[in-house]
Amino acid sequence: MRRISILGSTGSIGTQALDVVDGLDVQVVALAAHHNVELLESQIRKYHPQLAAVVDEKAAGDLAVRVADTGCKIVAGEEGLCQAASLEDVHTVLNAVVGIAGLQPTLTAIQAGVERLTLANKETLVAGGALVMAKAREKGVTIVPVDSEHSAIFQCLQGAPSNKALRKVILTASGGPFFGKTKEELTDITPAQALKHPNWSMGNKVTIDSASLMNKGLELIEAVWLFDLDPSQVDIVVHRESIVHSMVEYDDHSVIAQMGVPDMRLPIQYALTWPERRNCPVEPLDLVACGKLTFYRPDEETFLCLPTCREAIQRGGLAPAAANGANERAVSLFLEGKIPFLRIGELVRDAMLHQKPVQNMTLETILEADQAARRFVDSQVR
Repeated sequence: MRRISILGSTGSIGTQALDVVDGLDVQVVALAAHHNVELLESQIRKYHPQLAAVVDEKAAGDLAVRVADTGCKIVAGEEGLCQAASLEDVHTVLNAVVGIAGLQPTLTAIQAGVERLTLANKETLVAGGALVMAKAREKGVTIVPVDSEHSAIFQCLQGAPSNKALRKVILTASGGPFFGKTKEELTDITPAQALKHPNWSMGNKVTIDSASLMNKGLELIEAVWLFDLDPSQVDIVVHRESIVHSMVEYDDHSVIAQMGVPDMRLPIQYALTWPERRNCPVEPLDLVACGKLTFYRPDEETFLCLPTCREAIQRGGLAPAAANGANERAVSLFLEGKIPFLRIGELVRDAMLHQKPVQNMTLETILEADQAARRFVDSQVR
């Protein structure tokens, strides 16, 4: 039985991962959340982990009282999150933490020598891709993507020839709720409108990223690191139906796609069971019911986050970390009603361009670039 630690267990990915775990021979040994102690308590009572971490220290104290009868050890803060990521004899760590907060536990899990790191935390590779991939190679840690798009590419590459022969990857984007809208039409967009995703059920931050196409920009950067690509080898198309989750094109121009209903439990399960496949609690794909599949070019003039991320990974260094940090802060400001929707893309672009080149990529320089970008955003909004 494989032992698993789930970071971000009360979020969208985490709860769906536990749904998948119910059908597998997997023992949950650690859970981690930010502050949702009510849901975390119910998870502890169902899965009986040996340890649970809560980032919010006050909430951790509350949880310790709630589950005092269970024998589960409660730890707090970032240190507690890292403890959950590095328990002895854990086979798989699923990192579904949202934002740059996922970087430190990722590095901790790798340093501990976990056999498999399954990543649903985009920011880990966006901000620290060079550092993370180098550490993973050094420690022999296998990184398996959880995002539906990167999982699709990962699955398509399972049939790659010995010489790889990969010409490019094609990431699909749903286009979010504002596909086809002009800048003028997006002037007065509210958070409630931006949170109405047409196909996927996700947390607030990821849903806003989808609306701004930042999500796809982050995935572009991730793909470069995950699959050892040049940025020019990553193409993006808008696919409204969210049936084709991504594609790869080989040197002979053959294109292979991974398809399925838009349900995150499928890529989550594949990340846990790879290289095997098991029955999954997901509806089978009915192509006749789908009717048609459409593909469009993204509007990079209206949605500035996407071309900004492409430029960031081309610049390299800390530019992607700056873009990511600026976006996290700008999304928070938008959700608080303090900036308009289109301002997100402008702030991300300006913060990325403001980032100076550095010689050394360390955890400290990555986190400083992240914080500097957030401060830059605040300075532009006041």
